[in-house]
Amino acid sequence: MLRLNILRTLYSVVFYLLLPLIFGRLLWRSIKAPEYRNRYWERLGLYRQRFEGPFVWFHAVSVGEAEAAFPLIKRLQQDYPAKKFLITTTTPTGSSRVQAVLADSVTHVYLPYDTPDSVARFIAAFRPELGVVMETEIWPNLFATCAARGIPMCIVNARLSDRSTLGYAKIPSLIKPALACVSQIATQTREDAERFMSIGAKRTHVQSVGNLKFDIDIDPHLLDRGRQLKQEYFAERFVWIIASTHKNEEAIFLGLYPKLKASIPELLLLLVPRHPERFSEVECQVVGNDLKLITRSSGLKCADETDVFLLDSMGELKLFYAVADLAFVGGSMVPVGGHNILEPAALGVPVMFGPYMDNFREIQSNVLAAEAAVQCFNEAEILSNVGNIHQNRAARDALVQNGLQFVADNKGALDKIVTLIASLLGPNNATSA
Repeated sequence: MLRLNILRTLYSVVFYLLLPLIFGRLLWRSIKAPEYRNRYWERLGLYRQRFEGPFVWFHAVSVGEAEAAFPLIKRLQQDYPAKKFLITTTTPTGSSRVQAVLADSVTHVYLPYDTPDSVARFIAAFRPELGVVMETEIWPNLFATCAARGIPMCIVNARLSDRSTLGYAKIPSLIKPALACVSQIATQTREDAERFMSIGAKRTHVQSVGNLKFDIDIDPHLLDRGRQLKQEYFAERFVWIIASTHKNEEAIFLGLYPKLKASIPELLLLLVPRHPERFSEVECQVVGNDLKLITRSSGLKCADETDVFLLDSMGELKLFYAVADLAFVGGSMVPVGGHNILEPAALGVPVMFGPYMDNFREIQSNVLAAEAAVQCFNEAEILSNVGNIHQNRAARDALVQNGLQFVADNKGALDKIVTLIASLLGPNNATSA
């Protein structure tokens, strides 16, 4: 026990020493994204108001984790109407999405840094009765403090990449005690379960329940809004959305656009950068390629000569998926690990993605086996597949139907995770509507 305390003390000392660099990085990022300099005190567990706990607390790092959490949180709000819910994020984009979707139905702050005093202030301020961490976040001081205060913790929709597994495996004396503080780990796949156990999680605390992203929360009116928006903004254009792109990725599609335009005159490229601080950078790239651009923020409608529509807003990706005729999900043509391909599939849009899908390895394998999406390994394959999907209506319809069926066939994680969380909250705490 003494050795464990020494290790965590050393970890805390290093974290304290790194805080100036961490805040310096926030300041640097705020040059392009001013939101990073806002509410910085929350990252130290300092708050300008009092909060009346206790709370059921969810942590979702950024947009992807938050989107996966929304159906779960909404279900629990229905099942436990008397409970108060706290949502923490790490990024401003995640914060913005939580506020847009859940608004005043939850309390939201940034998660404090993992130093003992910041964590202690956070716990004292909100008095969480349960902590639910989305996907992959292991914080030794936070987990230890919750365990010491008798606050059950679980990690849901948990995933662990090979790279993260190797990193955590290098510090077993720090990670294993942290995982011992976690009551349940509900993983996306069996492989994820094995990886968590390989870094120290107890086998009895780990179960594979599937991926929450299949239980996607689709607004019933979203498709109607998408059709209306397409008619209003894009008329008869063939809209090819390139979503969640990263640096060096937009250039690939801007280079391909003129080649495709020759055979698809009605083609329109709809670019959606992953991070808002890159909006102006991508706008400059488009102009630099001598392509005619319209931005979402301008409020202008596309003309016949418009080449690229830049979605420079947050929280509208699902809506513009509903507008699109074809989707390519980014983060997969550069070694980022890919992004969620299930949203466009669930909206009835044929889906393409690139070779780098390490973060969605099982989904990649299964969606290809179901012939529910198309993977492209290079620019030549992108050209060929876009042309085929555009010209071959039967192939396009098959992708759409297979995608819808693939999502439907893999639902179910939501119910299992709700049951798991209910077991931690306890039957005496449940309040029926």
